[in-house]
Amino acid sequence: MPRRAQPNPTQPLYTPEERRRRDASPWTIVQGVLAPLQFLVFLVSLGLVLRYLATGEGLEIATASVVLKTLVLYTIMVTGSIWEKEVFGIYLFARPFFWEDVFSMLVIALHTAYLVALFMGAEPLVQMYIALAAYLTYVINATQFLLKLRAARLQQKAIDAGALGVAE
Repeated sequence: MPRRAQPNPTQPLYTPEERRRRDASPWTIVQGVLAPLQFLVFLVSLGLVLRYLATGEGLEIATASVVLKTLVLYTIMVTGSIWEKEVFGIYLFARPFFWEDVFSMLVIALHTAYLVALFMGAEPLVQMYIALAAYLTYVINATQFLLKLRAARLQQKAIDAGALGVAE
């Protein structure tokens, strides 16, 4: 039965079997490509949104960039859920990524709120402020994942060093 419990900081991010499944999954590569792509789209879009807010120019390109960022987000969330299912046995809220997944729901909600505002014809400033709120949550969520993966690398390095009898 898949584990849904909250993460234990002393427990390795991956069991040996989960690590094997992670390394064998093609979705690991997909996530590895989509994450930096999403960050690049975010940076360009953030610049376009800020340009619009500062000058009043470029609404169309800023809007298109936020829509693209949202579509990339949806793609990485769907493929990430498939990856989580392959590695941990459940689509969301697996033990190691529980809090990252919880916060991801807020990221998705704000990006979706932007699309709703856009399609409902909200004022452009309202749309752009929603986009900025979505982007702030995205940065926090991306930081959560990066810190988690860094900690996992350090933890695995320590485990490997201990398994080899090498002192830190």
